[in-house]
Amino acid sequence: MKLFSYSSCSTCRRAIKWLKNNDITFELIDILNSPPSKEMLISASELYGDRKYLLNTSGVVYRSIGSNVVKEMTDSELFEKLVREPRLIKRPFLYKPNKFFLIGFKEEKWAEKLL
Repeated sequence: MKLFSYSSCSTCRRAIKWLKNNDITFELIDILNSPPSKEMLISASELYGDRKYLLNTSGVVYRSIGSNVVKEMTDSELFEKLVREPRLIKRPFLYKPNKFFLIGFKEEKWAEKLL
């Protein structure tokens, strides 16, 4: 299981603490240095049913681009942008083989899916 995280993100730190407290083994990956692949992002978008769930809409990068510009992007443009600008990706971003994803941290949801 891979956890894409950003060290300055308090939500990521809460997710890491939760995983450790529940003895769940994971590989911690700095999302800025090694973002999820385009294929991984596409699979997560398909699983969640909408690409909007991938977006860190409260972040500076998203606000600087503007929601209208992001909405007008094609899927291909958006996924390329997410890989180039990983701060746009909602985090933490958890991936398990067989196309299992958890995006963002909600303790109840993570408990339901991982415990």
